Amino acid sequence: MSMIKDRNIRLALLGAPNCGKTSLFNALTGGRAKVANYPGVTVEYRKGNFSLSSLKSIELLDLPGVYGDCGHSMDERVAIDAIKGNLAGERAPDGLIFMMDASHITTHLHNILQAKSYGLPIILVLNMMDMAARDGIDIDIAELESLLDIPVIRCVAVRNTGRSHLVEFLNEWTSDILNDSASIPAIEKNSLKDLQSKARLITSSAVSQINKTVSLTQKIDNIVLHPFFGVIILAGLLIFMFQAVYWWAAPFMDGIDFIFSRLQLMVDSNLSETWLKSLISDGIIAGVGSVIIFLPQIIILFAFILLLEASGYMTRAAFLVDSLMAKVGLNGRAFIPLLSSFACAIPGIMAARTIEQEKDRLTTILIAPLMTCSARWPVYIMIIGAFIPDINIGFLGLQGLVAFCLVLGGIIFAMIMAYIFKKTLMNNSKSILLIELPSYKLPVIKDYFIGLLDRALIFINRAGRIILPASIIIWFLASYPTKSNGIIGTFAGKIGSFIEPILRPIGFNLEIAISLIPGMAAREVVVGALATIYSLNSEAIDGPLKETLQNSWSLPTALSFLVWFVFAPQCLSTLAIMRKETNSWKWPLFAFFYLFVLAYLMAGITYQIAVNLGL
Repeated sequence: MSMIKDRNIRLALLGAPNCGKTSLFNALTGGRAKVANYPGVTVEYRKGNFSLSSLKSIELLDLPGVYGDCGHSMDERVAIDAIKGNLAGERAPDGLIFMMDASHITTHLHNILQAKSYGLPIILVLNMMDMAARDGIDIDIAELESLLDIPVIRCVAVRNTGRSHLVEFLNEWTSDILNDSASIPAIEKNSLKDLQSKARLITSSAVSQINKTVSLTQKIDNIVLHPFFGVIILAGLLIFMFQAVYWWAAPFMDGIDFIFSRLQLMVDSNLSETWLKSLISDGIIAGVGSVIIFLPQIIILFAFILLLEASGYMTRAAFLVDSLMAKVGLNGRAFIPLLSSFACAIPGIMAARTIEQEKDRLTTILIAPLMTCSARWPVYIMIIGAFIPDINIGFLGLQGLVAFCLVLGGIIFAMIMAYIFKKTLMNNSKSILLIELPSYKLPVIKDYFIGLLDRALIFINRAGRIILPASIIIWFLASYPTKSNGIIGTFAGKIGSFIEPILRPIGFNLEIAISLIPGMAAREVVVGALATIYSLNSEAIDGPLKETLQNSWSLPTALSFLVWFVFAPQCLSTLAIMRKETNSWKWPLFAFFYLFVLAYLMAGITYQIAVNLGL
């Protein structure tokens, strides 16, 4: 321990999943790491720093949640290896801050007994004391400290309650660590059964139940976890969410469209007919504006998702779909990575680390791209808005229903492919769902709006970092060397002419063929690419992209295009993270191939059916 004086102290946050470690990490370090009311949010360790009066800086590690030191899943192994100093290039922490959900103290107390065996200075932070009080749980802190023989601090991390007391204690405790005077628990090697027996004895002395009434969480669960009504509630929530994406966003979209239309008019009116005017008007404004217009839908979509996450409902949804997943060989634990994929497949694929069985993890990674990520929404909203009538069927809007069907189609095919993979490539290994249900909570307003702002900034950042450069490149390729024969004479036209015959059987034209190429960088780039291409195409009809598409595409082509994007493997970043998580190019290349085949076949079938029906 004497070597600590030569460097900063490193502390590690340890505890079961969903106990509030990341909330405390953010509170101490000023970070903005994602927090949610379901397990599996943290799948990698994070580093942050905060200052104490006694020391220059403390390095804090936020570790993935663990239920013990067995390390069944990848994220648990990361946490345990970090504590033991087995991670390459990383040293072991100098002390442990063990966090525990006070409302589940009887369930997790044996974990702190196990953590004491690591031979490091350790303290217990009892989080969510407000939830424990709500559920009638009374904890005698002094008695608990005496029985555990370690310091115990109470707090409510998401509301910063108890933070000042914790910082005050850390100030003294870290000084003791620095001076080699911090108490280290005696190392005891006990079986899990012995630890659980000891934990029961401790809880019987230090924990009491003030009232025996049924908790609010139990009352709600009696309804939302019902095998019939629970599924109806889940389906109703999803349908309402997709309806709201269209109903609530329309006026905001009109406002953004007005702003970009005025910008384009200003450029067209004040600049002479030069390449610069074309670049700004047809390339940058048309390309970026056609994507930014969908920001309201993205915000509304994530407003719902973040609310469901923060409330604790998402974990219940995992239980509701567990029986469905069991039929295809997966368990409900795969639901969390698949749910994360609705934001982006990249964090979803990374979240698959929480799945213990390797074959289940790989299957989840392979089907994650079939979830409707946020990058697909600009494409869906553009095409649905242009070709699907804005009418109601009963009390539901047709446009929202079509969007729901596209999302549902991706989920259904994900389950079908999971079944095929488990029966063939993965040898159909059996597994069960074991996951803890968190208590229901109201979202912390600050965290909720920070999460919403982060999603909006991510979308805007992609517009600047990916869509803007792509729009400029598309403008150049669609403008040179000559436009004497329309877009055919340009670089883009020549490239598209090579690809278009392959895509013609599924109803795609030259402009679509060209737009799919930059769309490999990110799916939403396709919208900007189409806007730029049609702005530059002298044969296209002037006006908003929506009107241009209505006059340039048939309904069968539009439907085929929508179905293509349910399956299309158009995201190089997703393939790259697959390579990282599987440590091989075999599976990303396989995923690209099977998704491309699915996209081509299903889009082709959709197109031919629509044509034969005379649509």
